[in-house]
Amino acid sequence: MATSVIKTDKGMIEFTLRGRGKAVLIIPGGHIDCRETIFQKGLDPNNYCFITPSRPGYGKTPLTDFNKTSKGTADLLITLLDKLKITKATVIGISAGGLTSLEIAANYPDRIERLVLMSALTKKWFVETDKTYKGGKKIFAPKIEWITWELYRLFFRIFPKMMTKTMFRELSKYRPVDFTKDEMRELKGMTMKMRSSQGFSNDLDQSIDQGTLGKIKCPTLILHGNYDNSVDLTHPHNAKSKINNSRLVLFNNRWGHLLWLGKEYDSPLDELKKAMK
Repeated sequence: MATSVIKTDKGMIEFTLRGRGKAVLIIPGGHIDCRETIFQKGLDPNNYCFITPSRPGYGKTPLTDFNKTSKGTADLLITLLDKLKITKATVIGISAGGLTSLEIAANYPDRIERLVLMSALTKKWFVETDKTYKGGKKIFAPKIEWITWELYRLFFRIFPKMMTKTMFRELSKYRPVDFTKDEMRELKGMTMKMRSSQGFSNDLDQSIDQGTLGKIKCPTLILHGNYDNSVDLTHPHNAKSKINNSRLVLFNNRWGHLLWLGKEYDSPLDELKKAMK
């Protein structure tokens, strides 16, 4: 997919545009840049214009002292909307993109139609002493993450079922491990495009003032998997407890963190479509 890079008042940013209609700003999560389209799955590009940026540290969006915080990223994305002459958008925050989407909703209420949080962070992900934090900082460190992903891709080509099982266990608490050929194909398609660059290490350090969530007034839909093994259930419940005009829907999808895989996405998609009417 062709990408564009634009200079804004807050810095350079890479993004993709697809479709025509109501503006939808999709803020992707970790290891992913603006080329990923699975988050548009099931939504008609004749009805929506999808704006997907590469968050700072991913793709061709540089990580700077200004934009390394979730608030700084939110400010950067608003200047992107300014450049595109988009006055208002639905904002969908995915996984580690959740903190930035919360900052936009809280600080730019006139620019947001509604907020959708999908498998999203709503507070700091891990404390520095956590085993997952330490492991993520090592294997996805900016200088070696490309090796990690090259190995992932190599093993996916040689042992697709084994790698799908491995990633299933990382992303979901559902047991036994169970997936279809279509789900394996979709996961492989995502993995082949993944890079962490400087972005993921920065994601592990991002946080948000919890008072920010209480400032959000727009309609907010929170979609999360009960078996999510990447972003635990304290995150959606945290958002529900602090955002007044919010609704939480939980799903028993086998893939946990990846709501979008396979036929089980039909239920989250129905909720998403109802909210976006």
